[in-house]
Amino acid sequence: MFIINIKSNFSAAHNLVGYKGDCAKVHGHNWNVRLALRCNKIDEVGMTIDFKILKNDFNNILEEFDHENLNTLECFDNCNPTSESIAQKLYEKAQLVFNNESTSVFEIEVSESEKYSVIYRPDEN
Repeated sequence: MFIINIKSNFSAAHNLVGYKGDCAKVHGHNWNVRLALRCNKIDEVGMTIDFKILKNDFNNILEEFDHENLNTLECFDNCNPTSESIAQKLYEKAQLVFNNESTSVFEIEVSESEKYSVIYRPDEN
């Protein structure tokens, strides 16, 4: 098995409803995102997945979030757009694109700054 990683980013605003502090105000981040795919098959060229295709598909997922106020997106109607919930939503969206018989989403990491990040990986039970 191989774990394939890709990194990209998007810029977006958000605020945390119910939070007591500065993050209750609308503010922005340049979010960094790392997607890890578990691949169990190599093609005739010797690749698990073409990085060019991976880059295009991953950036298409992130495009929905780029230069948006995350609080206004439908996927955050029932939760605050925290790093944790952003990671979970991106994981779910990536599953729809990348999961097949030879590839599955393993984990996703979201960073709102150089110092802080969240990794989302569902329980494997």
